Amino acid sequence: MAIKVKAIIGSTSSSSYNLKIVEHLRKRFADQLDITPVFINDLEAFSIDIENNPPENVKDFKNNVKDSDAVLFAVPEYNFSIPGTMKNAIDWLSRGGDFTIQGKPGFVVGASMGVLGSVRAQLHLREILSNPALAPVLLPGNEVYIGSVHEKMNETGELTDEATIGFLDNVVNNFIEFYNKNQKIIEA
Repeated sequence: MAIKVKAIIGSTSSSSYNLKIVEHLRKRFADQLDITPVFINDLEAFSIDIENNPPENVKDFKNNVKDSDAVLFAVPEYNFSIPGTMKNAIDWLSRGGDFTIQGKPGFVVGASMGVLGSVRAQLHLREILSNPALAPVLLPGNEVYIGSVHEKMNETGELTDEATIGFLDNVVNNFIEFYNKNQKIIEA
């Protein structure tokens, strides 16, 4: 049975490279991972005033992410950090007392047109996710920074760079192994 993964898409762009990477993974690993992109474009801005009675789209978002075996964060880099919309989504995941992603296995990918491939954004994201109210169990030692991503795709948005494809294959296989080991520990 495929691992049910909810992929939080950090970009609000209709031509998001990070969404294209997630789509690549969704198609390539369909027999092992059931990846569903989760969009955060329309989430109400987090406010403590509405924390205990959030809008329906926030409830739907949290329930969507909660209804998964694992979570994938696809993060672009905006001004050396994560996009504000992604921070807002993560703020919602940390509040309300339901600990939506706490202990949930996960991994992070990031792509950008720059050479560093969202490295600074991912550093910030990992720091944010270390909050005990969030605390997913992230795959260690498999950072995915896809730089110059626009040069690694064809005109239809398909990933064509063999080195990047091979690297992603390795990371996903490591995640599947990591997930299965964690499940055995939980079941024991």
